[in-house]
Amino acid sequence: MKILFFNYEYPPLGGGAAYASQNILKEYSKIPGLEVDFVTSSIDNEYHLEKVSENIRVHRLSIGKNESNMTYQSQKELLIYAWKAYIFSKKLIEEAEKNKKPYDLTHSFFTVPCGFVSMLLKRKYKLPYIVSLRGSDVPGYSERFSAIYYILTPIIVHIWKKAEAVMANSQLLKELALKSYSKREIGVIYNGINVDYFRPGVFPKNKNFTLLCASRLSRRKGFNYAIDAFAKIHEKYPEARLVIAGGEGNAEEEWKKQVKDLKLEDKITFTGFVTPNTEFLKYYNAADVFVFPSANEGMSNNMLEAMASGLAVIMTPTGGANELVKDGANGYIVGFRDSVAIAEKMETLINNPELCRRMGEESRRIAETMSWQSVAGEYFELYKKVI
Repeated sequence: MKILFFNYEYPPLGGGAAYASQNILKEYSKIPGLEVDFVTSSIDNEYHLEKVSENIRVHRLSIGKNESNMTYQSQKELLIYAWKAYIFSKKLIEEAEKNKKPYDLTHSFFTVPCGFVSMLLKRKYKLPYIVSLRGSDVPGYSERFSAIYYILTPIIVHIWKKAEAVMANSQLLKELALKSYSKREIGVIYNGINVDYFRPGVFPKNKNFTLLCASRLSRRKGFNYAIDAFAKIHEKYPEARLVIAGGEGNAEEEWKKQVKDLKLEDKITFTGFVTPNTEFLKYYNAADVFVFPSANEGMSNNMLEAMASGLAVIMTPTGGANELVKDGANGYIVGFRDSVAIAEKMETLINNPELCRRMGEESRRIAETMSWQSVAGEYFELYKKVI
């Protein structure tokens, strides 16, 4: 089986979808007879070929990337990627056909720009394709893209119509996608988690009761509500601390100003940039509770990592939370933009360390059922079905 796989982001570029791709490719390298060419973006002005294994190749195409921003790709960069990925992939396909080792299908993370590339290749070469919905490629997902969705929704729906399969990474994202095109059958394959790496007790726990927010510091993550919630309880619990782990986001400076205005610099810590998939573990291990009041997620990798690390979770009903956070069992679901509810749940867990511990154990148990091996296996079975 030979697959052409598209995702414009791949570590160190990008966020959750980049690391999902990386982990899936690692698992693909263990499947006999599976050959994959993964087409992504370069971090400089050169083409690079990397090998996950002999049969799993990563092609990095130059999109004019600026190293000052590794987590976000501009509209111009996405357009450049789409054009270059299409031209480059035509060469791969024609070479494969010439060598009598043709591709069986293409797989795109994100409807646009990657799914658009897959659709064009199907039109030219009759190659079937699969689209994996990741979040921002679904109309209505982000208020920041409202104007763009108005223009792109007909294109997005057309890409879904022509695909052999469309998969969301959470039930909530599936339901959102169906609002744009209810006739499309959409499946769900969750993100996975490396439960061997993300686990409790690798690093020491903080002496103070620690609440943790961890992700890129973009406004969509809603950490300002966690800061407001902490401000409501900090005088009653002077030993409690809030750690905000992450960087490179559009809200970093305003959230630091918020903390300064509240005079909580000695209680709330910003770590700065944290390397995904590696350095976050020490912050998860040091904490007692994971707080994630995001406005919107597909399937939150940070939530999965926190659960695998054995943390109770306080989260809004997004990013797979409704499916994986069992209210009162391994955490609490709170309303959007509701700092009062967040403060109440923080206080409950500070006052009940045994409950907090039991919730963390339940989070770990749930996470253990969601390995990347299982995710890769589900996609591999889908490939076989489509072929």
